[in-house]
Amino acid sequence: MTLDEILSQVAGGFNLQALSLDNILRAVLVLAVGVVAIKLIQRAVERILSRNAALAPIHRYLRSALSVVLWLLLALVLLGSMGVELTSIIALLSVAGLAVSLALQNTLSNLAGGIMLLVSKPFTIGDYVEIGSVSGTVSMIGMSYSTLTTVENKEIYIPNSQLSSATIINYTRLGRRRMEITVSASYQDKAEDVKAALADAVSQFPTILQDPAPEIRLSGYGDSGVNYLLRAWTTTGDYWDTYYQLLEAVLPAFQRRGVSMPYPQMDVHLIPAPSEKST
Repeated sequence: MTLDEILSQVAGGFNLQALSLDNILRAVLVLAVGVVAIKLIQRAVERILSRNAALAPIHRYLRSALSVVLWLLLALVLLGSMGVELTSIIALLSVAGLAVSLALQNTLSNLAGGIMLLVSKPFTIGDYVEIGSVSGTVSMIGMSYSTLTTVENKEIYIPNSQLSSATIINYTRLGRRRMEITVSASYQDKAEDVKAALADAVSQFPTILQDPAPEIRLSGYGDSGVNYLLRAWTTTGDYWDTYYQLLEAVLPAFQRRGVSMPYPQMDVHLIPAPSEKST
């Protein structure tokens, strides 16, 4: 069925001569009952939405969408009560809805992703997150796009359809982060001395949490030295400042304890060639 045929059937369905007093009274009654029912439904939905803070950013959109659907249903019921044939009207609405959905496919996908983000709340404004190859502080959560502000003060706009299906690492949600620093010491230095030097460096920073306590472990043997792993916890807000300051404090702590940091080196042993026997 073509669009012209649907429109002609819709126009043919409106037969004003078929209207009677009974139909008009029935339509007025349906309209009155429908208006009251719509108001009651809207109030009930409003109470439900007001109790859900996660949906606060989209309250206005949900109310508007609900109003459009309810009034459209009331219009269809009203026309049906007046004897109007609804089959063609429903077919026309279906075609229009399909055309709109195809034209707004990406936009609707972003809107659906935005609703999923607001309901599941993998992050909130102010959280530092890593999404794929980008990371930054969440500065805005919109219906279609969300914005990250990087440490270089760049704004990155990410479609919500991508966010809803991406792997998101939230560094802020739990309130604290663990830093890991790997350093090398010479094979000539005792492990106890190296660990004591690293403990001295850690003790300089009150921002490092004692619960969980910092860990210092021998983590491996390299080509030029022994590797040690330092793990320490701090609050999310203090993480980067403490991380870089702790890096700077390791070398002076090694020097005070007489621990040396190795550099890549290669030992070459010369083996004298065997002397030729005289014949």
